[in-house]
Amino acid sequence: MGSFTGFAQKDFDVFKIDGLDARMEALKSRISPKLEAIANELQPELTSLTGDEMHVHVAKHLRRTTNPPDDTWAALANNNRGYKKLPHFQIGMWETHVFIMFAVIYESPIKGDFAKQLKQNKSEVLKEIPDNFVWSKDHTKPETIPHQEMKDGEFVRIVDRLENVKKAEILCGVTVDRKDPRLKNKKEFLKLCEDTFKQTSKLYNMTKQLST
Repeated sequence: MGSFTGFAQKDFDVFKIDGLDARMEALKSRISPKLEAIANELQPELTSLTGDEMHVHVAKHLRRTTNPPDDTWAALANNNRGYKKLPHFQIGMWETHVFIMFAVIYESPIKGDFAKQLKQNKSEVLKEIPDNFVWSKDHTKPETIPHQEMKDGEFVRIVDRLENVKKAEILCGVTVDRKDPRLKNKKEFLKLCEDTFKQTSKLYNMTKQLST
């Protein structure tokens, strides 16, 4: 098991490596151990926060045969066999930034019911999620939506999409630019992860009332 002491700029440059095999080798040797170590450090706190036993999963990118991945992550979910069908938490990176997110992605059978819950609790969600947080409607793309835009009407559109579009997703959390000094500091970065999970655990708790 790797240990996490912080991110370096050359970690992000892994995503510039050409070719599937070469990039995957760099991800496996350099990035995945760091993400796994972060997730292992956060696992007890997240288990305590959610009341569910959390298990660490590291992205393997097994479906890829030609195109190398543009991002990678570790996930925490309350099942030791898989996470994609479950509400889960992610720590990952693109070439430009690190992300710390709560996620309900397209494989999840509770998507529609979660969308209804979000609609019912709209004012509470928009008030309680901090203004520096961002949202995403597609975990395969680096673009995010600032929380202020969600307050200004985007929330309804994204939640409607989550309810009605098969491939729709919803993620919420923070992104951290690759040059942010907090990424070099283990203690500061883990604190940021914990704070982000604390805020988004409110969304996770809403999913606990839904049956799969």
